[in-house]
Amino acid sequence: MIRGCGEKDRRMRAFAGNSYDDYYDHDLREHPLPGRLFITFVVQLLWMVTRLMWPWRLEEAKLLLDDRRGRVIIMNHESMLDPVAVVVTMWRAGVPVRIVYKSEFDKIGPATWLFSRAGGFPVERGTADMKTVRRARTMLQRGECVLIYPEGTRVRRDAEAETHGGYAIMAQLAKAPVQPVAIIGARHLHFRCRVFMRAGAPIEWGELSHLKRKEQVSAMERIGMDRVYELRDALRRDHPGVEEDA
Repeated sequence: MIRGCGEKDRRMRAFAGNSYDDYYDHDLREHPLPGRLFITFVVQLLWMVTRLMWPWRLEEAKLLLDDRRGRVIIMNHESMLDPVAVVVTMWRAGVPVRIVYKSEFDKIGPATWLFSRAGGFPVERGTADMKTVRRARTMLQRGECVLIYPEGTRVRRDAEAETHGGYAIMAQLAKAPVQPVAIIGARHLHFRCRVFMRAGAPIEWGELSHLKRKEQVSAMERIGMDRVYELRDALRRDHPGVEEDA
């Protein structure tokens, strides 16, 4: 078992005595059974409710679910449905997934409690948060996926998108591929609106082996989001009118 930043050798307790760092730094499969059963129940409930309210569909799901390596998954961000749909899909398929969330949510105690048990971990936005980078590296190396939204916040119009590239450093340190996923139709959610997602093939670091190490990070930052937007634009062509309906 690979141990990383702040990770402890002791087993976690079932009902009390665990810090948030314990949940961030232990393998998801080492989380206490009662908590895992509770999150499984929440996942099933969210899967049913969200698909009833906004019948979303994930295309090319096998690309996301059949690969059992730790990967950095990047995605455009339209609404709070985006992470829910991806996490519940992967959780139900038995693929361990973590999600990076902005540390501002830690001001809300119940949110931190739930996020920590569901695999989330915080990042200090606008800073060189190396603790989070090292934590993510360890997660990736032990086979967990890390879901990140490089746009940082929900984007209502394409022109508003401004991406951040910290995900590439995490992936490079762990020697983990970067996998693009895109979503359309979720910018203005209303009952029974159509939402589509599509997974792309992972981008391997071997594709950038001809570049120097720092150049690889810059190239991955650019290529990663280019692939996300290519998937998004392909979804728009294949499902015309979806965003107008939303």
